[in-house]
Amino acid sequence: MTDYKEQAQKIHESLSLTMAPIGVSFCDEIPGNAPIFEGTVAAGCEFWEKASSSLFVTSANDHQLCSIGVYTHNLANAPATQEHELITTLNVMTGLDYVREEEVQSIPTVKNQWSYVVYGPLSDFPIQPDVVLLFAHAWQGLIISEATERIDNNTPLAMGRPACAVIPQVINQGNAAMSLGCCGARAYLDSLTDSTALWVLPGSKLAQYAEQIKILANANQVLTRFHEQRRRDVDTGEQPSVEESLERM
Repeated sequence: MTDYKEQAQKIHESLSLTMAPIGVSFCDEIPGNAPIFEGTVAAGCEFWEKASSSLFVTSANDHQLCSIGVYTHNLANAPATQEHELITTLNVMTGLDYVREEEVQSIPTVKNQWSYVVYGPLSDFPIQPDVVLLFAHAWQGLIISEATERIDNNTPLAMGRPACAVIPQVINQGNAAMSLGCCGARAYLDSLTDSTALWVLPGSKLAQYAEQIKILANANQVLTRFHEQRRRDVDTGEQPSVEESLERM
């Protein structure tokens, strides 16, 4: 089994993240001695925040108050109330013209149906994560976008509602994506502030992302000092060459 502690530390330190990287994985058997979640949440996205500090396993019953989350995650053994709750929720959203009927079909959902979802800090994750979640502000997101574009050979997708749909999007496509969240996720998560977005990386390429994030974080720091020096020089009336700006760093 891969030890994800080094990769988690590399990403965390390179980006100076406020919240540690979070692992999420779908499975039909509970891994090892991973504890079963105890408690109640209003929405499945709340598990992301809780997973930054503890490892736990959930089933569809733990997600039952979040019909959209059960739908996007395609969880097995959904509560009997799921279909009614989902229809009611979608009727409200379509009535507000928040989501249109034809748009519902394009919302990503996990292709395979699983019994459990494992959440926890990446550094202590017991199995390969299907995805890794990073809560990042704009400067951190800049570095993540540069790293993922290099690895995926593709500009990362920026998504909106529902926030939980970014997880099946990444699992199904195998490329990183960013979610701006949704009004629900922003109501339930203290960590999803106005200056923060959620980045999701496929676990299969985690080591590559971690290495490129480290490289590009360092490059951005050096180039930032370069540009700051040039700005100071130009603001004082100088017209330095690139070589002169480099010498003054």
